[in-house]
Amino acid sequence: MVTTFWKFASVTLATCLGIGRSPIAPGTVGSIAAAIVAIPIVSLGGVAALAVAATIATVVGIPVAASAERAMNRKDPGSIVIDEFAGQWLALLPAGVDLSGWILGFAAFRLFDVWKPGPVGWADRRLGGGLGIMLDDVIAGLLAAGLVAALEPYLPTTVRLF
Repeated sequence: MVTTFWKFASVTLATCLGIGRSPIAPGTVGSIAAAIVAIPIVSLGGVAALAVAATIATVVGIPVAASAERAMNRKDPGSIVIDEFAGQWLALLPAGVDLSGWILGFAAFRLFDVWKPGPVGWADRRLGGGLGIMLDDVIAGLLAAGLVAALEPYLPTTVRLF
């Protein structure tokens, strides 16, 4: 039996404390929030801590997103942004503390998340529930990370985040 508390908790977690309830571009707002939250994670624990955070967000996000989707009675509601956190954090991994890499990681993740090329679109169309909500953004984050890793040597490195 699903309790009212679990519905509240899952929606609160899935919307990342309400960030996803932004009336304008909730996915982009969620990605911006994820990038901001990533700064103290990386400054305190390095890129490895960000990888752990992305993994935790993904593993926790699957059941939480599924429950929130049921509680909201809508398929893949835009207000669920825990998937943006996981995907954005993955996209930022190869950038380290380089601002230009973070900007590229942010832009590439948003591009792949909206455009949904190849496997991102497949996951979005074919998978449902919490797994489908999370996996398309995780794949978009991995594709963005690949792009950042490939272009990082060519980016200006004059500005560090901290």
